Amino acid sequence: MLIEQWAYTNRWRWVPPGAKALLTLSAFISAFVATHPWLLLALAFGLATLTIRGAGIPVRHYLRVFLPPLAFLVIAAATLGISIGGTNSPWPLTLRLAPNQLPEIVRICGRSLACLTALLFLAFTTPMTDLIALLRWLKMPPILLEIMTLGYRSVSVFLAAAQEITTAQKVRLGYATMRAARRSLGSMVAVLAVQVWQRAAALEKAAQSRANDGPLLFLDNEFAGNGRSFAVSAAGGFTLIVLALVL
Repeated sequence: MLIEQWAYTNRWRWVPPGAKALLTLSAFISAFVATHPWLLLALAFGLATLTIRGAGIPVRHYLRVFLPPLAFLVIAAATLGISIGGTNSPWPLTLRLAPNQLPEIVRICGRSLACLTALLFLAFTTPMTDLIALLRWLKMPPILLEIMTLGYRSVSVFLAAAQEITTAQKVRLGYATMRAARRSLGSMVAVLAVQVWQRAAALEKAAQSRANDGPLLFLDNEFAGNGRSFAVSAAGGFTLIVLALVL
């Protein structure tokens, strides 16, 4: 919900999604082409700065989304840097550092950070509805777009319902004690499970009433300055790829 909130309220909300997707794709290509670790880290820092300063995303909100995958990356890097082997000690196996793997670990981490910041740039600046419209323009199969649309709508509805239920429970001191919190959490899960079942049944009836005939149709947003936005995005993406190839 935090990402979706800023996707609708950031400074670049009305920049064409195709231009932002082109820059994101160029960043992915440059991340996989580049081999120097410092260039990869600079690319990740530049994309994060572009998202925060350019799109106007607050640092604390960006970090709330950025830190959880960063923790997984740190754990993965630690596992890459530690090897398991037998020694003459009483223990059958021992953990030891592998210094020769350090350059490759830094390169992998830098590439992962660059891809992560590129993905967050697109997620923080482009709503899902615009991304689905872009995929429709790219001639993606309609069935996949319908599944994405229904899934996106269902997640939004159930998150809103869970938030409303949690607020109502907090007002009645449902989380005052550990025992009350467990009981409130169980009640919320039970209510949401029933709602999921009821909404799925209603959705199936709605699909049957229209004989499952034809794709779902939506009005797409119109964006101004498409040519200029695509020119800037293409120039920036070309620069990133060239720097990745040269440096």
